Amino acid sequence: MGGDFAKYDAAHYTKGALAGGICCSITHAAMCPLDVVKTRMQLDPIKYNMGMAGSFRKVVAEEGAGALATGLGPTAVGYFVQGWFKFGGVEFFKINFAQNFGEEKAWEYRTAIYLLSAAMAEFIADIFLCPLEATRIRLVSNPTYATGLISAFPKIIKDDGVLKGFYSGFGPILLKQVPYTMAKFAVQGKAAEYIYGAASINVDTASDATKTTVSLASGCVAGVAAAIISHPADTLLSMINKSPTAGGTGGIFSRLGNLAKETGMKKLCLTGLGPRCVMIGALTAGQFGIFDIVMNATGASKFHFHDPTKKH
Repeated sequence: MGGDFAKYDAAHYTKGALAGGICCSITHAAMCPLDVVKTRMQLDPIKYNMGMAGSFRKVVAEEGAGALATGLGPTAVGYFVQGWFKFGGVEFFKINFAQNFGEEKAWEYRTAIYLLSAAMAEFIADIFLCPLEATRIRLVSNPTYATGLISAFPKIIKDDGVLKGFYSGFGPILLKQVPYTMAKFAVQGKAAEYIYGAASINVDTASDATKTTVSLASGCVAGVAAAIISHPADTLLSMINKSPTAGGTGGIFSRLGNLAKETGMKKLCLTGLGPRCVMIGALTAGQFGIFDIVMNATGASKFHFHDPTKKH
């Protein structure tokens, strides 16, 4: 099961965290233009009601092509930090759970291990991501608020304070990111297992190129599933970070409830869902592919569960 556990030391976890930071930073930064338009569609569906392509043209026509890079700084930095803790955390938790359970039980409970490891890692990652995501959404919703990450951070602290300015969206970011990450890793693991089995590929002897190809394909499937599950919370997160008074002036859950009532479940679930499935499907495929490439480049290999009834 993943080989000798002795090789999974601090250096391995550091390599996993680094690979996670790099894969998340690169993919989210690459998706920044699409994310800008998606966020605009969520925040102002009346103005941006002409689909993804039409909304792209509208943003460029009104604000110039540079507007598509709005929030690039906090996106790249925020998701490097998040990826460090998310991918590094999942690798750490699943290996330690597997070691404690033993090979047979770990295989039997592998889906539960994926789900629990992902939830724990994502909770930790979101503590660090939330301020940067709040800054990104503030910049995208109001491009004149600040020139970038460096100038926006102190301005938000001055205007709203640390907790209100950076962590108003912590509840919805958990509601969005934790189910998203749980689905992402569990579905990717299952999809990869299915592909390896259907193609009669032994994961232990497969080439790095084969493993990366499987990661890309299974990551795409996982991304679409995760996008659908987390989309309502993603819409609420965009709304609540648009303004300190979005949803009223009460507590965070009161504001979330008000926004959900005002918007309606249908719009929460469907507004911007198509573009998000495309974006997250491609993004997740890229993340798992780049993660494998970086891990291989550092001389490490991602942990895999193994069926104890089969030779490996």
